Amino acid sequence: MNGDQKSDVFAQEKQDFIQHFSQIVRVLTEVEMGHPETEDAIARLKEVLEYNATGGKYHQGLMVLVVFRELVEPGKQDADSLQQALTVGWCVELLQAFFLVADDIMDSSLTCQGQICWYQKPGVGLDAINDAILLEACIYCLLKLYCREQPSYLNLIELFLQSSYQTEIGQTLDLITASQGNLDLGRFTEKRYKSIVKYKTAFYSFYLPVAAATYMAGIDGEKEHANAKKILLEMGEFFQIQDDYLDLFRDPSVTGRVGIDIQDNKCSWLVVQCLQQATPEHYRS
Repeated sequence: MNGDQKSDVFAQEKQDFIQHFSQIVRVLTEVEMGHPETEDAIARLKEVLEYNATGGKYHQGLMVLVVFRELVEPGKQDADSLQQALTVGWCVELLQAFFLVADDIMDSSLTCQGQICWYQKPGVGLDAINDAILLEACIYCLLKLYCREQPSYLNLIELFLQSSYQTEIGQTLDLITASQGNLDLGRFTEKRYKSIVKYKTAFYSFYLPVAAATYMAGIDGEKEHANAKKILLEMGEFFQIQDDYLDLFRDPSVTGRVGIDIQDNKCSWLVVQCLQQATPEHYRS
């Protein structure tokens, strides 16, 4: 398969992935059909999903589908298994949406994925905290609806739970390193930076989608997953270094996000590199 053919295949996979979102929304909102007392809440859930889970590049979610297609023999890629791969991909996107909604509140961000942050919308405010929790809850509803009868179900549940915990540990490291009103540049070390990146970004953005597809393909050996994790966490660190650079130097009109890492005293790659070159006089100034 040449480069153009691969590009066409990826474009089709992305189109299939995006089109599957309408089914995701329908399934999640139909679960409560027949319970009129929750109609207003379900209408809110639909709005939360459509605003926060769409508009990105879908790289993490698409990774599930792409890896699944690579690992599973074509003859075993039936309609049901592809539906499950698409759904698990959207579970990854919903996990990211959950993190972004909460993270934007904690960082006082203004824009996300080319639009104003959800909590900044009139009438939303800190109710967005509950909306973020709703997004996370949807993941386990979808896994139960689509994957409960599959051998990979328990591994998928544990994988998403572990990835959430790891990411929240990473967010904790990030927050306490850039503690409000208590700036300590001594905390801004390369070791701390790598820890934040590993837990806050690399596990859920890189290892989670590949591991999910690998479990769905019937590969559950500890050695295989350990080898994949080692490589993917390195990729996650490289990605975050690029993202830290772009936070300062990218054009918000192109990327859809206004970078505020410096204003928020974040332990970013740029700051760590600057501090490694700094002299005592720089610190005093």
